[in-house]
Amino acid sequence: MKSIALLHSTIRGDEKLILEAARRKDVDMKIIDVRTEVLDPYRYEADFDLVLERCISTVKGTHATRFYEAIGIPVINSGTVAAICEDKFLTSLTLLKHKVPTVEFVMVFSLEQALKAIRDMGGFPVIFKPSLGSWGRLLSKVNDIDALETVIEHKDVLGSPQQKAFYIQRYVEKPGRDIRSFVVDGKAICAIYRDSPHWITNTARGGKASNCPITKDLSKISRQASDAVGGGILAMDIFETEEGLKINEINHTMEFKNSEAPTGVSISGAIVDYCIQTLKKL
Repeated sequence: MKSIALLHSTIRGDEKLILEAARRKDVDMKIIDVRTEVLDPYRYEADFDLVLERCISTVKGTHATRFYEAIGIPVINSGTVAAICEDKFLTSLTLLKHKVPTVEFVMVFSLEQALKAIRDMGGFPVIFKPSLGSWGRLLSKVNDIDALETVIEHKDVLGSPQQKAFYIQRYVEKPGRDIRSFVVDGKAICAIYRDSPHWITNTARGGKASNCPITKDLSKISRQASDAVGGGILAMDIFETEEGLKINEINHTMEFKNSEAPTGVSISGAIVDYCIQTLKKL
């Protein structure tokens, strides 16, 4: 009988929900801590047929995904999807290439380039983001040239090489909230509003979750974005703008434990069902 491995770097509430959903569905799910694995392509003996990658660590998850795919074991989400979604600049480029509405963005490498780009985008404020990162960390709302000079100097002097590439987005005035759409195999199965008086609305930063109805427009843009990056199990962060909905970011190892109650949808069950359907195709 074919089986699934849940790959993790720590068991959070989200993984507990997945494991419980698997038990309810009588699915054989092996638990693997990536920190204890020796990814030896010459000697590794896998007793599973599919990997569900749920590592908090992007670095560990990326290396493990590449390893399992190289030895012939499919991974959800695939390495291709993960590579796009973990890099905000690449996500934005991919969405733009596929004509999916997204927030205007630019990448620059110096103060002079940043000033020109910001003028071309219509001026301050703008958002500085690390291209790699999560949970709303190291985001900066830059309101004027003084703040711009300070942010860039700090990144140049104190940052890692990755911090010296400046990914900038146009600032979007939100109605006190944004939307997170949970998308499985291209279908938006549920969504939440993330309300906050702060301009950062991530639930990890205190945003409050409530149910968001799946409208025709929300369903459409969720599917468009999923198709653009390669599908799988994804969470879309979406802004409501005067021009309509726009994708902000896409998460390929989404957190959802605080979203099942307000939506009334078993996101964990949908994840397990998708794994089962994928297994059947192997």
